[in-house]
Amino acid sequence: MIADLSKFITLYFAPVLSLTALLLSLFAYLSPTLVFQSQVSLLTVAPSLSLTNPQATQGIDGPTLFLGALGSCSRSQNEAPVQCTLPSLSPVYDLSVLPKNTPDLLTAPTATTPAFIAVALAFATVFFLLFTLTSFRGKLPGKMSAVLDKPALHRFVAWIGLFGFMIGLTSFLIIRMWFGKAVEDFNQTIIEQGSNAPQLVASTSNGFIMVYVAYAFYAIPLVCAMSKLHVAA
Repeated sequence: MIADLSKFITLYFAPVLSLTALLLSLFAYLSPTLVFQSQVSLLTVAPSLSLTNPQATQGIDGPTLFLGALGSCSRSQNEAPVQCTLPSLSPVYDLSVLPKNTPDLLTAPTATTPAFIAVALAFATVFFLLFTLTSFRGKLPGKMSAVLDKPALHRFVAWIGLFGFMIGLTSFLIIRMWFGKAVEDFNQTIIEQGSNAPQLVASTSNGFIMVYVAYAFYAIPLVCAMSKLHVAA
């Protein structure tokens, strides 16, 4: 039973988790400028009375801003169409929908961070393809199976998976710290402005949750690849 479970995890479950991790990371990276314009972002600025009038319970209408690694999307009202900037490794966020007295604290991370995420995603793509092929090498034709069974290829798969994992997770954590500090400073400035402050609140958004889930999934096939490396050695 244990052998069957191990075979199931290695042959079927781990490649599926690797693909899921790749897609979640890709969606989090491309959002909101290319996909899920108003559904997924890394940081959101939304209309709210929670900072200027904490006792209020009703919702309000106003501008909303969605920030991501490659750019931003915005809308002037809740029912207005969403407008997005062009995706770029050096994004300049369009803050024009926000009131003029909004704190100017929402800046993009350095260009190297989105670039490193792109490299990590490229490594993760190669890792997914090669890991899947090596997992199913026993079901492939003879010559291809022999090539995929070489220890050097298994070492390459394990190392490229590890590099993709470390570079991607580190880069997203850097953006998380950058945006986390921006959210704290933005909201604190709103509170300090008192009754004259814009009715807005900033918060880190669901894109980071997708990233956390993605790298939790990524860890399982990576461990499988590293274990194959250990056995081969």
